[in-house]
Amino acid sequence: MENRTVGVWANLGAMPAPETLAFAKTVEKYHYTTLWVPEGGGGRDPFTHAAYLLSHTERLTLATGIANIWIRDPLAMYSAANTVAELAGGRFVLGIGVSHQPTVRDRGHTYTKPYSFMKEYLARLKSSMFRGVPPKQEVPIVIAALHPKMLELAARETSGTHPYFVPPEHTAKVREQIGPDPWICVEQTVVFESDPSKARAAARRFMSNYVPRLPNYTNNLRALGWQDAEFADGGSDRLVDAIVAWGNENKIRDRIDAHFKAGATHVCLQAIRADGQAGPDIGALEALAPR
Repeated sequence: MENRTVGVWANLGAMPAPETLAFAKTVEKYHYTTLWVPEGGGGRDPFTHAAYLLSHTERLTLATGIANIWIRDPLAMYSAANTVAELAGGRFVLGIGVSHQPTVRDRGHTYTKPYSFMKEYLARLKSSMFRGVPPKQEVPIVIAALHPKMLELAARETSGTHPYFVPPEHTAKVREQIGPDPWICVEQTVVFESDPSKARAAARRFMSNYVPRLPNYTNNLRALGWQDAEFADGGSDRLVDAIVAWGNENKIRDRIDAHFKAGATHVCLQAIRADGQAGPDIGALEALAPR
């Protein structure tokens, strides 16, 4: 992962497959380096989808943001990653994570000791055998980590970390902990809207999926000094503005630069629409394309 690069993080589940390819080609045309695709409950398989998109693009890197470790044993994860990487020619990053207790529970698994589970899983993943044609380059791995123990594991055993739903102050805290070399590939949600009421309304709709519903994110914000009163009623204006960058092009670029100044290697933009409709905001991605 080259330093100070900008990518796109996009939930493409509402798009038919051909439209997702058109979107990937647009992302590539705008000179973003990487497209991060999530794994939602009951949605597309991220490896199959990544292989499809990689097979029809030329320069774009695909990354899983993230593949859930509770629903694949390490050999299955390793086989899928290497299969895609062989097709990708160095354009694939394996992002893995422990997900969240409600998500894991809904899939029939027990969410216990996520750090220990990840540590053991990663050791088994790295020792797995792949009997197919190996990719020319080893697959880079990043862990979706927020808290110190998981961040230390990511820095020690993988290429780095993929933090999500975090302000630049978290990026600075991570860089201070893990040192100068591991990647920090941070997601930043943006709303390309200068009207405060419209922008914050869109941000709150987005944030309601995470805080306070998913404790991992809420606890991380508490560790950064945010008080419980900030989480009420969809989040205070101060919290909304810290998590979601909104406004004109210059204001949003300032947030991207804030992550880079804090130590991010790569910033991937999740451009949500101000009108509340599903899918990424193509106009925002065009305006914010790397210069």
